[in-house]
Amino acid sequence: MKNPLVFIKIILSVLVFLLMLLPFVPLILTSMSFGWQWPAILPELISFRAWDYVLFGSSGTWQAVGVSLLIALIVTAVNVLLAVPAANALVRNSFRGKWLMEAIIFAPIIIPPFVAVMGIHLTFLKLGLTETVIGVVLAHISPTLPYMVRAIMISYQTLSIDWEDQARMLGAGPISRFTLVVLPHLLPGIVAGASLSILISLSQYLITFIIGSGQVVTLSILLFPFISGGDPAIASAYSLLFAGMAIMTLLGLDVLLKKYYQQKSRDTLG
Repeated sequence: MKNPLVFIKIILSVLVFLLMLLPFVPLILTSMSFGWQWPAILPELISFRAWDYVLFGSSGTWQAVGVSLLIALIVTAVNVLLAVPAANALVRNSFRGKWLMEAIIFAPIIIPPFVAVMGIHLTFLKLGLTETVIGVVLAHISPTLPYMVRAIMISYQTLSIDWEDQARMLGAGPISRFTLVVLPHLLPGIVAGASLSILISLSQYLITFIIGSGQVVTLSILLFPFISGGDPAIASAYSLLFAGMAIMTLLGLDVLLKKYYQQKSRDTLG
């Protein structure tokens, strides 16, 4: 029975991989085509001019990639610092107005970004934070923080307070209890929230464009003009680069999480 099950698993894995790869096929073909139009099924002329422009031209792609990753990582770090105490308070405490606090925190998921960003823009104009990376980072916290809070709240809901009480009885202080008991349990939720935070931050065009005022150039800022009526080949190349950057970032988080647990396992066995 094992061989047929293994064969079925392999077939299903291949089908899932092909289904995931399928949306990228038109992008790959378009990025390497020149004048590809309907009803032609395949491009008649192969050209790498789009990739040459994106990777080696004067488009500022690599600088935009660096700025995008810098903003996304800073936003994620700030979200972790804000979300851990917020999730702890919302899960473990009952207080008057709790539902209102939750509504305020999760409101950016429901409210369109344009509604909030206009008020943020007016405030940042007075504070001199427009056209700066710091301003864009602060603006990105609004749409990303709810996902981080929600992911960590789920982890807190499965963390028994008795574990911390046992550590307290063994003489562990507040910092030791957090680093040795709470943090290892929260880490999967933090990584899940960080993944969403990074992806949402990388994809922010409207907020970055309005707050950055064209001076803070991320990959989404370079990508959008080509998608909205520019060169389809360059737009496809940028889309593939954007997807690759997001995938590599998520794989990096996955590798770091696995290394952390491997090290914890070695320390426990040692």
